Amino acid sequence: MEDILKKTFISLAAAALALAGCGQGVPGGGAGGDGAARQQIRIVGSSTVYPFTQAVAERFNQGNPNFGAPIVESTGSGAGLQLFCAGVGAGHPDITNSSRRIKPSELELCNRNGVQQVIELPVGIDGLALVESATRATGFQLTARDVYAALAANPFGRAQTARTWQDVNPALPAVRIQVYGPPPTSGTRDSFAELILEKGCDSDPEMKALKEQDSNRHKTVCTQIREDGAFIEAGENDNLLMQRVAENQGAIGVLGFSFLEENRDRVRGIAIGGVEPSSETIQNFTYPGARQMFIYVKGEHLNVIPGLREFLQEYARGWEPGGYLAQRGLIPSPDNLRTQAAQQVQNPTPLTAANLQ
Repeated sequence: MEDILKKTFISLAAAALALAGCGQGVPGGGAGGDGAARQQIRIVGSSTVYPFTQAVAERFNQGNPNFGAPIVESTGSGAGLQLFCAGVGAGHPDITNSSRRIKPSELELCNRNGVQQVIELPVGIDGLALVESATRATGFQLTARDVYAALAANPFGRAQTARTWQDVNPALPAVRIQVYGPPPTSGTRDSFAELILEKGCDSDPEMKALKEQDSNRHKTVCTQIREDGAFIEAGENDNLLMQRVAENQGAIGVLGFSFLEENRDRVRGIAIGGVEPSSETIQNFTYPGARQMFIYVKGEHLNVIPGLREFLQEYARGWEPGGYLAQRGLIPSPDNLRTQAAQQVQNPTPLTAANLQ
């Protein structure tokens, strides 16, 4: 026990020195670059989680005027984790938002760069929703197989020839395939591949068999998206993506359910396999695009960056059912997950590679 306490003390001391030494030129650092530690919490990551974290930041700032206002940036889940895992110190973020779980390779990158205390907090549930313009006369009714066959670079290992949705499924309209979606750096893109494309791909028994025979080949065939203009990367700005879909009756968009909830006068959800995206179908995971959302906190910064612990406590208040984040569109996690997350806030336990298995 003494060795563990000694190592913990040394780790925290090293973090304090690193943070103090990196203050110069860091937003919120000491005036005049005097080397003081950064005084503001810095957060990066997912565009889907961004509105919720921003709401927490605003509430935190109102209730804690003695701390600096947190800086929240929307960079995408993948890019946020790269920034977060780059190192310890005032030049590196304290928190990253993620609309998917951290990958083992990303946790390894964190550890390799000295970030040994990655604290995982599930903050709620969101849906990866497919949406269309609310002004469209007849709504789409799709399956995961339809979506995969329309957007895969080589559906079921064959050349992509579909130009309209009717080419994919004779029961669908002869409308040109035009889907606005997130870039590869986005956690929403990762979730789209895992929750929709792979499910559609594995509806073919040969593809399921391929997964056992050659997992790398399976991943390529099942998740690689065509690049001939049918799928249009709309960047990390989900509001812009939603606007483009709302103004184009033939287009489909892929974005977080919270954006659908906020804009139901302009876009509507598309049923997948007969299940509409709703708060109920996402919370009970019957909607195929339901996914858990996370924030990751740098444990080395907890006792050094002013207000970081208090910020996490504010987040825990916000994610409760009926809380202000629910009013923003966050779907609360099941009771057991919320209890575990609240315990993590009070007694943070670093994530390990074994936990990700």
